[in-house]
Amino acid sequence: MKLSFNLETELGTQSLQTDIQQLIVAGWAGRDHAAIEHHIEELAAIGVPRPSAVPLYYRVASNQLSQEDNLQVIGEHSSGEVEAFVFAVAGEHYLSIASDHTDRKLEAYSVALSKQLCIKPVARSAWRLDEVADYWDELQIRSRILENGAEVLYQDGSLSSLRSAQDLIADYTGGPQLNDGSGMTCGTVTVIGGIRPARVFEMELFDPRRQRSIRHRYSLSILPEIA
Repeated sequence: MKLSFNLETELGTQSLQTDIQQLIVAGWAGRDHAAIEHHIEELAAIGVPRPSAVPLYYRVASNQLSQEDNLQVIGEHSSGEVEAFVFAVAGEHYLSIASDHTDRKLEAYSVALSKQLCIKPVARSAWRLDEVADYWDELQIRSRILENGAEVLYQDGSLSSLRSAQDLIADYTGGPQLNDGSGMTCGTVTVIGGIRPARVFEMELFDPRRQRSIRHRYSLSILPEIA
């Protein structure tokens, strides 16, 4: 899937083009076993079976990636999750954010299929991973949803609760580098108030040292679920 990013550097903004051919969704990527168990129980409450391993690397078709603002999904049962998104271009890693948008109804039957069914929104800005790798734990991710006409904080946490991108890459590939054309989402933080659908989802990656953010907002059009 061809994606275009505004690469933000200290020298200004550059254009970065990539063609993602391999998409990996890293699930259960937390460092704290108790926090992982909490998320497992959170999903179990809506009927999702326990994972077979932790972490678990789901493969999703790369053509599910999208940088559009308005997306279509089937039925009323899907919801987003903000995640750091790392990808490789010409031997270098870059960092953005994505939403692991998932069909929660299908998730109770198959987590892998529920992830494949839904499009994965990606922001249009990126940073070089090397610029933030030394203080990965200080980076923060958060999301907001539109609920009853008001914006509500849905997720808010630092990446210190999750395994680092480098750790996940090494665990998945057996080495320090993603192949060019590969992208990986890196896990999420706890939902505030329980997992629930929303027509509008806004996500943010915040860098407190450089006082900068990557943001993306998308809205959903619901297609009828025909039996």
